[in-house]
Amino acid sequence: MRYQEFLDHIYQKYSGNVKLELNRMERLLEEMGNPQAGLRGFHVAGTNGKGSVCATLEALCLAHGHSTGLNTSPHLINYTERFRINGTELPFESILATYHRLEPLFEKWDASFFEITTAIAFQIFSESKLQSSIIEVGLGGRLDATNLFIPDVAAITTIGLDHVKTLGGSLELIAAEKAGIIKSGVPLVLGRIPASPRRIILNRAKTLNAPVYLSGRDYFSRVTARRVDGIRFDYRFGRHTYRGLVTNLLGEHQAGNVALALTAFFIYANVMGIKVCARKVHHALRNINWRGRMQVLSTAPVIIVDGAHNVQGVKAMLDTLRRVWPRRRFRFLVSILADKNYPEMLRLICLNAEKIYFAQNSSDRAATLAQQAAEAVRNGVDYVEADSVAKAFQIARSDLKPDDILVCGGSLFTVGEVLSVWKN
Repeated sequence: MRYQEFLDHIYQKYSGNVKLELNRMERLLEEMGNPQAGLRGFHVAGTNGKGSVCATLEALCLAHGHSTGLNTSPHLINYTERFRINGTELPFESILATYHRLEPLFEKWDASFFEITTAIAFQIFSESKLQSSIIEVGLGGRLDATNLFIPDVAAITTIGLDHVKTLGGSLELIAAEKAGIIKSGVPLVLGRIPASPRRIILNRAKTLNAPVYLSGRDYFSRVTARRVDGIRFDYRFGRHTYRGLVTNLLGEHQAGNVALALTAFFIYANVMGIKVCARKVHHALRNINWRGRMQVLSTAPVIIVDGAHNVQGVKAMLDTLRRVWPRRRFRFLVSILADKNYPEMLRLICLNAEKIYFAQNSSDRAATLAQQAAEAVRNGVDYVEADSVAKAFQIARSDLKPDDILVCGGSLFTVGEVLSVWKN
């Protein structure tokens, strides 16, 4: 079976089997021999930033000589992106072979697409005898397929309004779902979370005797310089004090994500007996491998892709743009999903836009061109419509002058399609 055949097969066969409950996944993993039971490492949830935290943890573990697996979602271009061992995507052949071995169990338990993806990751990571595994939550936390993994350290990055039909329409309800990853006695690191949802999480942690480490109380970060190629910041947690840390991740919010990852890693290092080396920490943070998040593709003209796909993410993206390129207006290539709060996302974008190139991405959940363009009309912003991301990108590039700035995003689907066009 070739790559596209495999992808079509698993999408068609398993995409309709979604059930937000853990019983089916628990039975499936039991029949597999519970491969997740022997894994050590991190479990990361949050509305935004969890992928950046996971990628930072991967860089830190690898810099300290730990064989490391990383399981994230969704993928931008290739399904293989969801599985990395020691910083490298797994070969498709390895994933396919594992799938074929487990397929009878997937069929028996009528598994969902995400459940089989998680099960494959657990199986391959277990068989690879990795020292550290980093598992990103897919959706929410409490009923997510990844939640049968018991980590050494858990993390919740941010709480924002996203996936409200599934997780609930308030920050408190969403916090309760994400707090479902907290395990008895397992340390929990929290990012910058508003007071009300934070209380929900802290109460759950207290019930389970899970020690909690809070941003702004237990660990601290402060941005000292912003550049096109990343940020410089200071960090402090207990005896760990670093001045002038530099990360290749771009954006003020990334200092918070990296600080959270550093804190989780230092706690983990203490548990695992890893000797932390300042030189290795500096090296790791300069070499984080995470595409599609404020990623600069070109500098003259500046072309950026960013995966911001909710209001909180768009605010962070715009804050970064204004800080790195003050007193500038931007061109945006945008395609947003209809189940997001796209009117508010576009209102914010319009306030900073010189021109918008609206596209229709490949997702069947994409907002129509008419839905998106209505927001530009309402806000008096010049715009162009194109029936595909590739076509919109072609039009936008032909318009660009050397000193222009083009920002592409609105959805991870859009980012993936722009990266595919750029690659080719």
